[in-house]
This record gives sequence, structure tokens and C-alpha cells, in this order.
Amino acid sequence: MKILITAPFSQSGLQTLKESGKLDVIYENWRETGTIYFDEEELIEKLNSLQIDILITEADEVDSDVIENTQLKLLGSTRGTPVNINDEAAATKGIPIIYTPFRNADAVADLTVAMMLTQARKIVEIDRFLRDGHFDVSDLDDNGFADFFNKYMGLELGGLTIGIIGYGQIGQRVGKRLFHGFGCNLLYYDPYVPEDHPVVIETSASCVELEVLMKESDMITIHTPPLEETEEMIDEGMFKLMKPTAHFFNLSRSFCINEDALYDVLKNKRIAGAGLDVFDDEPVDSENRFLEFNNVTVMPHFGGNTQDVIHHQTEMIVKDILNFLNSKPLEYQWKG
Repeated sequence: MKILITAPFSQSGLQTLKESGKLDVIYENWRETGTIYFDEEELIEKLNSLQIDILITEADEVDSDVIENTQLKLLGSTRGTPVNINDEAAATKGIPIIYTPFRNADAVADLTVAMMLTQARKIVEIDRFLRDGHFDVSDLDDNGFADFFNKYMGLELGGLTIGIIGYGQIGQRVGKRLFHGFGCNLLYYDPYVPEDHPVVIETSASCVELEVLMKESDMITIHTPPLEETEEMIDEGMFKLMKPTAHFFNLSRSFCINEDALYDVLKNKRIAGAGLDVFDDEPVDSENRFLEFNNVTVMPHFGGNTQDVIHHQTEMIVKDILNFLNSKPLEYQWKG
């Protein structure tokens, strides 16, 4: 069988597949080739010309035409959900889809805490101020230097109440880091996570209504999936409940908040700042409107952009490819 892998993969994983003796491995990592197949005709031609049986992708669009007009026997997506693959068309042809749930959960949790520290210590604001070329200590009198220190005085995370919206795999990892690492007081809102959940008990997190969380938290981070019930769950009214000293963080999906409402509360200085990794318009460039605020940390959807995530996703995908080749049950099969 022939396999085409266009997703980033570890060399050890590629070697394992080659050593199986059952696969002809073609590796064309999009990060190295710069090629992402958005055109279905181009992808169909690629798969058919190479007589590909298994396709593992991260970014290519595998729509119904691709599935119907190729001879694929297994599909894989190195994402938390295989949103780039038409699962209905695959199911119709009996093609299983494997994916990589929570392969980036630790990476996103790490970046969330990093953004919180960045906001608490005003790192972006101070860095921008020093880089603008207008700050010269020799030109300051004693009062000027004192003003500089007072303006950029920070906070310690340990004394803060953190509100976590969505206490699932990523939210719980954030909670553990904040509770064990900094001693934060945790509030959470998640209708699907009971108060007797082991991680809730471990982190002493208090389950509260969403409105309470928005009112009482010093920092709020959202980690909910893009579902009908979570669409713009944090809207204008919710943002207006926040303390003027509070910060908001979104490393989930812009789908879950009203981005215009967040922009407005920041522009009107109704909250203290924000850390954002996801936006309505992506990919992010230097024209992103939130970059105008010195008190906002902007990242270009880099939550899962670590070497470790590539290792995690490779392990999961390789395990199920070998299961497929040996007619064993698939551990990471997408059920829809």
C-alpha cells in the first residue's frame, strides 16, 4: 500500500511506518513544500497519479469529490477534529478517518499561562515602550523615573481569581498549572463537568454560573469547542460584566465570542487587557486591529505550534495506521 503524508511528522514515526514492510511512504510536509491542496482537482490528480491508498493531512481540503474520485482506504487528520475531511462522504464509502484528539492540549495550556503572565507583568507594553526609541533614562528626573515604575507595576498570579470557561481537557490543564504552580483561586463554568470531577477536586475549582464567573474573575480564559450552544456565548452583555481591572484570553475559537464586542470594550478601556490567539479573520497579519492596543498580546493561532505537538500527533497516527494494516481496532477513529 502507498501512503502520502502531507502533515508534519517526526522522523521516528516515518521510520516506523517504513519498517512495517507494508507501506511505500511518500512524505511531503506542507511546512517544507509550502503546498496545501485546496483545489480538489489538483488533489485528486495527485492521489490518483501516485496510486495513494492512505492520506494523512493537516491542512488539505478533502471534500466529497476527492473521496468519491480516488481509491483511498484510510484517511487521517492531525487535528483535534477532522474538520478538513468530509466525514459523511468517507462514511458512505466505508473509509475510516483517524485523528489526533488533544494532541495540542498541553501546548495550548502552556501558552494560556504564558499570556496571563505577559498581561500580569505588562511585558508587551513595557517592551513596546522601550523599543519605540523615546525612553532615555538620562533625560528623566527622579519623578519621571518613579512615574515609569508606577505606570508599569504588575501583578502576581497567585493573588488572582481565574475564571475558566470550559473545564475540559485544555481547561483542566490550565487549571492544574495555575493552582499547583501559582496558587490561584479558580472558578469554572462547564455544564458537562460535575463538581465531583477528580480535577475539579484536585484544583479546588468552584463551579459557578457564567455571569458570576464574568463578574468575579480577575482573568478569564475560554476553552470551549465550536458548537451551536457556544456560538458567541461571550457577547457584548457578558463583556460588560467584567471588572475594569480584568483581562480576557481566547485560545479556543473566535466563534465562541463576539469579537467586535471585545474590540469595543478594549477600545473604550472597560477592561484591562487581553491575550488572543484566534480571530474572525485568519491567517493573522500585521494589519490585525487588536495590534493597536499595547495591552493586548496577539498571537497568530500558534497555540499548538510546538515540536512536541508534532511528536504527539505522529505517535497517535502511526499507532492507528499499524492497527489498520494489521486489521486491529482503531484507537483514534472519528465517530462523527
